[in-house]
Amino acid sequence: MQLVVESPIGPLGIVLDGDVVVGVRFGATHGESGEHPAVAELAAYFAGTLTDFTVPVELRGGSHFERAVWDQIAAIPYGEMVTYGAIATALGDPGAARAVGTACNHNPVPVIVPCHRVVGAGAKLVGFGGGLPRKRQLLELEARVALERAWG
Repeated sequence: MQLVVESPIGPLGIVLDGDVVVGVRFGATHGESGEHPAVAELAAYFAGTLTDFTVPVELRGGSHFERAVWDQIAAIPYGEMVTYGAIATALGDPGAARAVGTACNHNPVPVIVPCHRVVGAGAKLVGFGGGLPRKRQLLELEARVALERAWG
């Protein structure tokens, strides 16, 4: 089942298998509206009141390398950024930054598994399956909320 959720970055399709989120799609044009914890958590995330998703997520598919990248991405704290190269290095292959980018593009659950927090060298805004304007909006939201929380 797919629920469609309106958000500041456009409609999102939330793909569910029972109660488990198995996909998030940008620009969703079909699906149902309805209640689900993922809908509530996404609304709270975009309102700046949620920084850690707790909905059950299952990352399906992907190669061993992609799954390792998705695990690294899931560990990036809210409001922070990590480079593609740093993830490649953490996985033992400093030359695999482009492969990390490809794995990010294949992330089946963007936003919830925050591939938008992965940036190019020097914090350059590059690559995002949802488009760079969406990536910028997500990073700006998190930076604003992180600053507000830090400075009260």
